[in-house]
Amino acid sequence: MKRSSAVGWLAVGCTALTVLAACSQGSATAGSNSSSSSSSTESGSTAASSADASTADAGTTAGSTAGGSGSPSTAASSSAPSSSSSAPAGNTTITYMDFSASGGHEKDLQKIVDGFQKENPGITVKVQNVAYADYFTKLQTAVAGGTAADAFELDYQNFISYADNGALAELSGVDRSVYRTSLYDAFTMDGKQFGLPESFSDVVLFYNKTLFAKAGVPLPTSSWTWADEKAAAQKLTDKSAKVWGDYQPITYNEFYKALAQSGGQFFNADKSEATFSSQQGTEAADWLIGKSGTVMPTVAEGAGTPDFDTNLFKSGKLAMWHTGIWMFSAMADAPFDWDVVVEPGNTTKASAMFANTVAVSASSKNQAAAQKWLQYLTASDTAVSTRLAASWELPPIADDAKLATYLKAGKPANRKAVFDALEKTVLAPVITNQQEMQDDVNDALTAAAAGRTPVDKALSDAQSKVTALLGG
Repeated sequence: MKRSSAVGWLAVGCTALTVLAACSQGSATAGSNSSSSSSSTESGSTAASSADASTADAGTTAGSTAGGSGSPSTAASSSAPSSSSSAPAGNTTITYMDFSASGGHEKDLQKIVDGFQKENPGITVKVQNVAYADYFTKLQTAVAGGTAADAFELDYQNFISYADNGALAELSGVDRSVYRTSLYDAFTMDGKQFGLPESFSDVVLFYNKTLFAKAGVPLPTSSWTWADEKAAAQKLTDKSAKVWGDYQPITYNEFYKALAQSGGQFFNADKSEATFSSQQGTEAADWLIGKSGTVMPTVAEGAGTPDFDTNLFKSGKLAMWHTGIWMFSAMADAPFDWDVVVEPGNTTKASAMFANTVAVSASSKNQAAAQKWLQYLTASDTAVSTRLAASWELPPIADDAKLATYLKAGKPANRKAVFDALEKTVLAPVITNQQEMQDDVNDALTAAAAGRTPVDKALSDAQSKVTALLGG
């Protein structure tokens, strides 16, 4: 990937999707249901960052860059740094700037800091907690001004921008076997590691076991394909009873995932052209559009309005639902039996994954100490146990034994699907003009779904627009 100018990079901010509405994709984005109920497509990179302890929900945080100015030091003073005054005065002091602990997990982060400092008495960590709404503006200002923290947190989209512009230090000597492969690889560029996965969320297929039993339809399995899902959805749909077989928003975020599930690519190898107007792209668009009015509600019937899908599933009127694991807590008291499974694919599996990362600043004078801290923050036993106990997003580790409390936490029973989904994933396409790209694809899908434009022409037009953005 070529390195672009710093000016172009400073203009980049996280686009509303989100991890996770992509940014609240623990919520909805354009064309999705709601900020709390959107599917993978609705969450571009984040999801709810907190959840009921009994269900140990997980999510990541990503969203649109908000207003705000100042350097990390300004943010620290106005956002009350969580670093303890009793922290050991070591030989090296490093600063760490984060957003995901703000608003409820400051003490959890401090617990991890205390554990690190106890094991590494020569290093002191000073934390700068910054509210998400202000975070990326403050970080961009600090990096541009040469006052960035030694280490800082990023969502996936911003990681791409910062790494592409040389703002991140290459990490070395990391034991990659500690992390889930897809999560670790997400932060590798040109064979070099520029970030460590910190936390993640992903999208799975929720299903109402009671409705399946009533209709006499076999339950979904990990080997299901689109054809299996379609056949089941048709049998489960009962319009007279207002029961629907399936729900999956017709949006950019679901499209790029469905494209991958059909074996297609959003861009060519060097990212100089968009390539989604293909046979696989048509299959993906048809898969989404074909559900509307047949096995899932139409826009006229309320689809896409706030919390529509959440309420439909919880009321027992929806058999299958494509959405994120951040909805586990919201469904904990649903008055019927339900579970989850890895989403079906067409020719292959491809689950939407959203992850936060932590990186070392390329301008840091304490890179070795900063990397040591980040490895502890992301994979130590203290970090894992603290996150799971506080329901503070899911840790990225590969050792299932250390995740036992989450896997056995109750509904859904098949929590293993959350990790199985990481075996074959697709990351959101990222460019500088992110929101324009998403709008172009959403507009094409909307026009095709409404019957105003044939699917192939809608995709061809959108592809031309996105390719033009790549050269802009």
